[in-house]
Amino acid sequence: MLTTLGATPGSPVQYQLPLDDELIPLNKYIDEKVKLKYLGEIHCIECGRKTSKNYNQGFCYPCFKSLAKCDMCIMKPETCHYHLGTCREPAWGEEHCMQEHYVYLANSSGIKVGITRGSQIPTRWMDQGASEALPIFKVSNRLLSGKLEEVLKSHVSDRTDWRKMLKGKPEHIDLAARCSDLIKASEVEINEIEREYGKSEIQLLDEQQISIEFPIEKFPEKIKSLSFDKTPEVEGVLQGIKGQYLIFDTGVINIRKFGGYLVEFSD
Repeated sequence: MLTTLGATPGSPVQYQLPLDDELIPLNKYIDEKVKLKYLGEIHCIECGRKTSKNYNQGFCYPCFKSLAKCDMCIMKPETCHYHLGTCREPAWGEEHCMQEHYVYLANSSGIKVGITRGSQIPTRWMDQGASEALPIFKVSNRLLSGKLEEVLKSHVSDRTDWRKMLKGKPEHIDLAARCSDLIKASEVEINEIEREYGKSEIQLLDEQQISIEFPIEKFPEKIKSLSFDKTPEVEGVLQGIKGQYLIFDTGVINIRKFGGYLVEFSD
């Protein structure tokens, strides 16, 4: 059963394809022909029940409606409502939301702003195909990181253009310089957040920009998206891996999208 690609820091990033209890090391198959065959079943990655379709990239409908990790505030952290006592799973909220978070700038298809828990650095950046990244704020919880992200994304995007990301390595960006410009442009709004939540809750960082190298032999000239729903057998020469995408000479497939699909791997 597919879940998200595993990634380990390295030069380049080392990727693993999780199928049930097996982790298939993918880097060694770069420049070789491989096949992924969808076996016609989908199971929830949380409870394991069989489902006709996956929701939120891997869940059955009951889990999608009940789990905190599937709530809208995961997509919009500035709407986190743990402090209101309405979290679907308070214990999960304590573990995942009421922990230190980082606001960062990254360069995948161009500059973007994002947030992540400290435990997800640098996994988060590898996961989204960022070639460069820089943490800029450390805050005490997810809500605060969302508030800061909301302010900064009025000046830079919070999204990745996945097609552009897969067409080549982005041009270098001095993220520290851009950070300085963004803070100046957002000074009034940032000060308001500090007054409301406490200045001690928000720490401006002075970190070094990091670079990430992905295992890519060849970037596609034209992006063709592959889907198990349309083509149960996805095969071709594996030319590279970036973020959650496998890049074949026949097209690209986003593994995260097919969480819970029963798939067989062969070379």
